[in-house]
Amino acid sequence: MESIRIRPFEASDRDWLVARHEALYARDEGFDASFGRLVSQILDDFIAEHDAVREAGWIAEDKGGRLGSIFCVALDAHVAKLRLFLLEPEARGQGLGRRMLETCTDFARSCGYREMQLWTHESHQAACRLYASNGWQLIAATPVRNFGVDNIEQHWSRTL
Repeated sequence: MESIRIRPFEASDRDWLVARHEALYARDEGFDASFGRLVSQILDDFIAEHDAVREAGWIAEDKGGRLGSIFCVALDAHVAKLRLFLLEPEARGQGLGRRMLETCTDFARSCGYREMQLWTHESHQAACRLYASNGWQLIAATPVRNFGVDNIEQHWSRTL
C-alpha cells in the first residue's frame, strides 16, 4: 500500500480503463457491452472537453501497474459529480478506495464545489458502504434495467 501512488489521469489510460470496466462489470455484475460503450463515451468527453481547473481524474498505480480510477467532473458551478470509481480486485480492502475517495473529495472542495453527487447501483455494496462511512447520503433508489440486468439504481449526495 505504501508504494501505491495516485497520479493524474492521462489520455493513454483510456483504453485500459474502458477494458477493465468492461471486464470487471461483466464478470461481477453480468453487465453487457452497453456499459463499456458508456464508459468509452464518458472518457472521450472528458478527454475532449474537461475543464482542467475544475475537473480531474486520477489513476492509482503500483510499480507501473494500474489499480484503479476516480474522476471529479462539474455538474454546475456548485455541484461536482464523482465518476468512474474502480478498484482492481487485488487492491480492494486495503484502504486504497478511501484514499482515492478522499483525493477526489478534497479536490472538489478545493475547487469551491459545495456538494458532490454520484450514481451507482445497489449491487456495488462495498462502494456503497465506503460512501456511507464518508458522509455520503443515499438520496434516491429506483429499480431499473440497465446494461442487460435488473438492478437498483442509486443516487448519492454529499455536502462539502
